[in-house]
Formats: sequence, structure tokens, C-alpha cells
Amino acid sequence: MIKIKNFPKHERPREKLIEKGPANLRDNELIAILLGTGRAGKNVIDVASEILGKFPKKKLLSLGYEELSNVKGVGPGKACSMLAAFELTKRALEAEDNNLPIINNAKDAMAHLQELRNAKKEHSVVLYLNARNQLVHKETISIGTLNENLIHPREVFKPAIDCLAASIIIAHNHPSGDVEPSQADIEMTKKLVHAGKILDIDINDHIIITNKEYKGILNLI
Repeated sequence: MIKIKNFPKHERPREKLIEKGPANLRDNELIAILLGTGRAGKNVIDVASEILGKFPKKKLLSLGYEELSNVKGVGPGKACSMLAAFELTKRALEAEDNNLPIINNAKDAMAHLQELRNAKKEHSVVLYLNARNQLVHKETISIGTLNENLIHPREVFKPAIDCLAASIIIAHNHPSGDVEPSQADIEMTKKLVHAGKILDIDINDHIIITNKEYKGILNLI
């Protein structure tokens, strides 16, 4: 085990934060600063990496005292310090999120998808939601032809990972005016639902939109 004090100065988490700012630290380095010290046989970076291996990063803010304090090398004191930091983060996020729109169903989603009603080509748009079903990001994933628009899971889920979305709503328009899903629409939805389960990101709905109506098709798969 290499002790942190034996790291080159520019690689020590605290010194690196002071020199380059917190945005330039890796996840395990940020947690290492909260922990302060490691344990016998493991330096603080190793312990931080073990925490990230045990708990997905998007779940950290929801951890409880028992879960954290039972991690070898954490214990009561460090668990309290981490929980205090997590709680302050949650409160800051809540303060920022007060004005974000809430999307609980397809009707709510349509308020943010009106531009698809009269689009002449098929557009695929994804709404990215946080754990409170608040809209945190919207992105046009692809623009196709008059009657075809192919999207790949990586194009859908990369923004979800970047903005730490808990769930997504997919939407695309049918310029033909037919609101019924094609077999390709259904197969694509199945593929995206499967990918979402692997990433622990829920798909709340897939909405087909025409100039007169809309239809959620998630219940068809």
C-alpha cells in the first residue's frame, strides 16, 4: 500500500483540489477528501474506490448511516461527515430545483414537445428527469426522414448519465398523421427498456405524436 503522503504532491487529493479546483478531481478523490484517512492496509483512495464499487454514484445521496458506517474503513465519525455533506448537497439541489417543471404523465410531457406536432420529418426527443420527476434536460437525439427515424441506446442514455437522470421519456412524431406505433417503434422501445434496466434508468413512456393527437406506447410492449 502506498500512503497518500508518499504520493507526488500534485496527485494528493487535497493539494490537487487547492491547485486545480474540485471539478478536476475524480470521484474517488472527492470521497477521499471527505473520509480524510484510510484504514490498515488501505489508503484513503482505496477506501473511497471501494465505496464507489459498492454503491452506484447516483445512489450516494440516498445512503443511510447504517450503510455507510458498516463499510470497512468508514465507521461512525466518517459516516457522519459524509452524510452531512450529502444532506447539504440535497438541500442545495432542492433550492435550485424549485422552479423545474414536474412531469408525471404523457399530458405533462406534451407541454414540452409541441414542436413535434407539425415537424415534416421524424424527430426523436428525450426528456430527462430527476428522482422527483422534474425535467432537468431535453435533447433532440436524431432527425430522420419523412417516415423513418432510427436511434441507438447510446445516443439516448449518454445524456442521461451526464445529467444524472433517474428516468426518461422518449418521444417521436409521425408526420403521416397515424398515431399507431409501427412494429419498429415497439421493437425499439423494447431495446431501450432493456438498456435502461442495465443502467438503472427507468423509461417512463414512449410517446408518439401527430399533428392532432398523441399516444404512449410503453404499455404495448
